[in-house]
Amino acid sequence: MTEQNTKLGIWLMVLTTFVFAVQDGISRHVSGEYNVYMVVMIRYWFFAAFVMAVAARKAGGLRGAVKTTQPLLQIFRGVLLVAEIWVMISAFVLLGLTESHAVFTVYPLLIAALSGPILGEKVGWKRWSAIGIGFIGVIIILQPSGGVFSPLAAVPLLAALMFALYGLLTRYVARQDSAATSFFWTGVSGAITATAVGVFFWEPMSGPDWGWMIVLCFTGAFGHFTLIKVYEVAEASAVQPFAYLQLVFAATIGMTMFDETLRPNVVVGATIIVAAGLFTLWREQLAKKKA
Repeated sequence: MTEQNTKLGIWLMVLTTFVFAVQDGISRHVSGEYNVYMVVMIRYWFFAAFVMAVAARKAGGLRGAVKTTQPLLQIFRGVLLVAEIWVMISAFVLLGLTESHAVFTVYPLLIAALSGPILGEKVGWKRWSAIGIGFIGVIIILQPSGGVFSPLAAVPLLAALMFALYGLLTRYVARQDSAATSFFWTGVSGAITATAVGVFFWEPMSGPDWGWMIVLCFTGAFGHFTLIKVYEVAEASAVQPFAYLQLVFAATIGMTMFDETLRPNVVVGATIIVAAGLFTLWREQLAKKKA
């Protein structure tokens, strides 16, 4: 068993959020030039290879990783994650990194809200209050009087809902399957889905953009590798609050590389959402300790 090191876990989480923010920036650039289905397909080829390489190094190897008592649910998780990535990358192109990530930060609150009907978990009035306050933050970001408020604003919100459902299903399958099994099915079923769609949207890519595509694939694999290491050396409750730094890194990349602007309502709304998310995380950990 790996020795617990919370300080190292925090720094690894910071690195992970930075790597994923860079990945999002590259995704926005490449998908701005080429269709999102082809981009995600190529990403998933590399990701599936990475998943199988990781599984081969675990006890039981690939044969052990593929064993599951709930294959249809595992396949659905993989398909759902691919669809969420399609939607989120589209949001990057349509709205930009900053506002897309600001809206997407609501997904932990959606997980808390849906954990009752899907997982049968009890959600008290304090967490329901935090969820409600978080959605006030979303409304502030959407700014009905103007700004990002448009049908396009529903795109990152839909991605957040899909990712929340993916997270809840991951918790559900974990009751019977190992993390290695879920990781394997996520990569392989996702790659098959992405290829089944993406192959019909293939288009020629320039040499420099192939370079960006290769970097995109490597950042994805490296980000998942560091994320695995995070949870090997530290408890999730200790490092999860630092996952919100991805919003900071993504906004910085959006403003410096894509000339995006950071509007005051986005700052206020995102701050409210993050605060509500941290509160629900704290209440969840408190409930687990009491149990």
